[in-house]
Amino acid sequence: MAILVIGGHSRSVGKTSVVAGLIAALPERRWTAVKITQFGHGICSVNGESCDCATDEHTVAISEERDATGGTDTSRFLLAGAQRSLWVRSKQGFLAEVMPSLRKRLEGESNVILESNSVIRFLRPDLYLSVLDYETHDFKTSAREFLDRADAIVLHQSAAAPRWSDVSLKLLHDKTIFRITPPQYVTPEIVDWVRQKIGDVRI
Repeated sequence: MAILVIGGHSRSVGKTSVVAGLIAALPERRWTAVKITQFGHGICSVNGESCDCATDEHTVAISEERDATGGTDTSRFLLAGAQRSLWVRSKQGFLAEVMPSLRKRLEGESNVILESNSVIRFLRPDLYLSVLDYETHDFKTSAREFLDRADAIVLHQSAAAPRWSDVSLKLLHDKTIFRITPPQYVTPEIVDWVRQKIGDVRI
């Protein structure tokens, strides 16, 4: 089983599009796709909506997507060709609690592609790609923490200098870098590279 993790330094940089693009480009891998979301204070992990539940209530949840119309991120994974699509939710700081249940659900799956940075704390993927956009200012703590472990960078094409003031570009040295121009988030070069890297991993 191959395990791919797709992370990114902020919301709306194209993580979901990269996941969906790889699923569509490599259908023979029969992907199980997983989106991991960590919610802040006041948001319930059961449904991702505002909630007044206590801190020790509703801390983690996993649901399987059945709708393949593409209306949600997990639905987009099915639309792209994933065999299964799961949405994992936890409150900030509680991701470890949901990992045993997630591992159990993934037993026997062909190949797994996860959208997350923080999951790197709990598993060792075959490949970890990080999506970066110089023009997006926000840089998540989890993305910064694991950037040096990325096997490749998917970088938005830009003439601008990075808007991040507290992240060293030295972390990108010696990384394989693929430049993208949305709306094309997955290029043939990315697909060929991923296929080569996971080619010897049993399907």
